[in-house]
Amino acid sequence: MEFETLILGAGAAGLMCAAHAGPGVLLIDHARAPGEKIRISGGGRCNFTNLHAGPANFISANEHFAKSALARYTQWDFIDLVERHGIAWHEKTLGQLFCDGSAKQIIAMLLTELDRAGATLWLHTSIKDLRKTDAGYTVELDRDGAREVVRCRNLVLATGGKSIPKMGATGLAYDIAAQFDLPVAQTRPALVPLTFPEGRFADLSGVSLPVRLSNDRAGFDEAMLFTHRGISGPAVLQLSSYWREGEEIAVNLIPDVPLLEALRARRQSDGRRQLNTELSRHLPARLVHHLSARLPLSGRLGDQSDKALTALVAALSDWHLTPSGSEGYRTAEVTLGGIDTAALSSKSMQAHTVEGLYAIGEAVDVTGWLGGYNFQWAWSSGYAAGKAIACRS
Repeated sequence: MEFETLILGAGAAGLMCAAHAGPGVLLIDHARAPGEKIRISGGGRCNFTNLHAGPANFISANEHFAKSALARYTQWDFIDLVERHGIAWHEKTLGQLFCDGSAKQIIAMLLTELDRAGATLWLHTSIKDLRKTDAGYTVELDRDGAREVVRCRNLVLATGGKSIPKMGATGLAYDIAAQFDLPVAQTRPALVPLTFPEGRFADLSGVSLPVRLSNDRAGFDEAMLFTHRGISGPAVLQLSSYWREGEEIAVNLIPDVPLLEALRARRQSDGRRQLNTELSRHLPARLVHHLSARLPLSGRLGDQSDKALTALVAALSDWHLTPSGSEGYRTAEVTLGGIDTAALSSKSMQAHTVEGLYAIGEAVDVTGWLGGYNFQWAWSSGYAAGKAIACRS
C-alpha cells in the first residue's frame, strides 16, 4: 500500500502531526485506542497546556532547540483550537489548563481534525520490519494479526519514550534512530516520585505540605507528599528531572512562614506553651512528631533562647535528604533524554542525514516541566513536522 507519510504513534504528537501533514497520511499505533496518555492525564481532565509555556520550561542538551516550534505553534494556538471545538476549560494553578469535562474531549477533537485532514488511522498495528529505499521507506506491519506492507515517502517517529510501560511504552523510537545512526541522549525517568530506604517515612505517609525543594540545578515552590516509598507531589516530580542518584536535595518546610517572628511573639504572650504544640500550628502534627527524633522540639517556649529558635528555624528551612532512587519508568510521567536534537532540524523536526525521517514529541530530547508543558511540546513539534511535510508534498 502506498502512502505519502507514515506516522508511528497515535499519541498527542502523532495525532497533531497527522492533522497537518497534508494528503496521504497513515497513522498507526499498537494500542486499541488512540491518545491513551491523553485520556489518563490530569486525573482524566487532561492538563493540555500551560499559559506560561516557553523555552525556559524545557530541559534539553540544546536549550535553544525548542524555541522555533514553540514560537510557531503556541499555547494560544492550541487554546484557540480547543475553543473552536466548544471544549470548556479552566486554569487550575500556575497556568495549568484543564478540561472542565473529560480528557476524552481532547482526543475526540484531535480525531475530528484527523478526519478533516483525510488521514487514515490503523490501531492494534505494530512494526515488524523497516527499510530505507531510494523512494522513501518500506515498512512491514502486523495489523491485528494480518501482514501489511506499506511504502511511504516520509516516516515520523512519534512513539514517545519509556514512561508508563504498562500502557505499552517502549524504546522503539530510539531503536529506529539507532538503525539510521541518529544519536540518542541518555534516557532516564522524569517527573517521577523519589524513593528512600524502606520505612524511612512510613509514619508520614499521606502527609502533604507546601515546600521549596531544590538542589544545585533548580528549585520549585509547590506541594510535597510523603508516601510509604518516599516523597512525591508536584515539587518532587519537578525536581526529579534535575536530580541524579547519590545527590542531596534541600527541603524548606516553611517557605512562606515567618516562623521565627511567630515563635518569638508566642513566647512573649504564652511562654508556658510547649514548643512542639506551637510548631503544629504551622506544620502537620505528624511531621513535627517525626522531626522530634532529630531536632530539639520539646520544652516550653519560654525556655527557648533566641539562638535556639533561630537554629531551629534554620534547620526547618534547610532539611537535607538523599533519596536512594526513584520509582522509575513505572510511574514516571515522561522520559528525560531521547533522540539527540543535534541530529534534527529545529524548524521541521527532520533528521539532517536521513531524508524524510522526522522525530517529534517525547521521542526527542526535549522534556517539559510538570503542568501541561509536555503536551504543548507535543502540539508544537507535531505541528512543525506536519507543516514541513505538507510543504514537501
